[in-house]
Amino acid sequence: MGRRQKRRQREDSAELVAKRQRSGHSQQTKTQGQQEVSQSFTTPDGQVLPAELKKYWRSRHNFFWRFDEGIQIDEEGWYSVTPEVIAEDTAVRIAQLYNDRCKKADYGRICVIDAFCGVGGNTIKLAEWCEHVIAIEIDPQRLEMARNNAEVYGVAERIEFILGDFYQLAPTLKADVVFMSPPWGGPEYTGASVFDLESMPSHSAQEWVDCARSICANIAFFMPRNCDPLQLAALAPDSPCDIELNYTSGFFKAITAYYGDLALYGSSDPRRLL
Repeated sequence: MGRRQKRRQREDSAELVAKRQRSGHSQQTKTQGQQEVSQSFTTPDGQVLPAELKKYWRSRHNFFWRFDEGIQIDEEGWYSVTPEVIAEDTAVRIAQLYNDRCKKADYGRICVIDAFCGVGGNTIKLAEWCEHVIAIEIDPQRLEMARNNAEVYGVAERIEFILGDFYQLAPTLKADVVFMSPPWGGPEYTGASVFDLESMPSHSAQEWVDCARSICANIAFFMPRNCDPLQLAALAPDSPCDIELNYTSGFFKAITAYYGDLALYGSSDPRRLL
């Protein structure tokens, strides 16, 4: 074989290797692109959300039935917002207790604190059924989302929005009822057989209940479904306690522990909400 032929063969081999490398890189880039696409999805209105939120987005009208009218919600809000039927059940229970006392048929003439209002799911329902709601949120953007969402539902005038830390604000607050749905620590809590009341972010369940009881005796404490009811009752051993199991569409979603006079109203039977 002549020199020209050998050189040509080497050039052809080098070109073949380069093509293979380019092809491999292209395939790798394509695979990476597919992985990136699979890690997110785009809603009909053009919003790009993480793939793990898709099941929550599909249930958006269960969280806010007026979702399509301008509801705002961030990533953490999707994980933490209460299904609307459960939020309303809690608000009705609070309002009806005081309706019985003050003979009001429309809504309870009381002041309720929503200690962790988030994007406003519970706040809105409390405002629909109670005279005045103090909505507290530590994140300024989320507080503005709650304000916007309350305006969508037409109840913003009954709500006092406060930016701050409930634990620090508690000594300055007065109310008839405190509703609490503190951060549970993300969706990982579902992996535990029993939710650890001492491992909650920022403060333990005992500290949250003690903080709320410094304001009033009537507390609604919304907690994960894998809590131990006896442990929840032990958070206020000198108070009546009613443990309500919250179901929606046949699924066990959460537990609401009621303390004080709230525990004496309603039933200890599980609430199965449609």
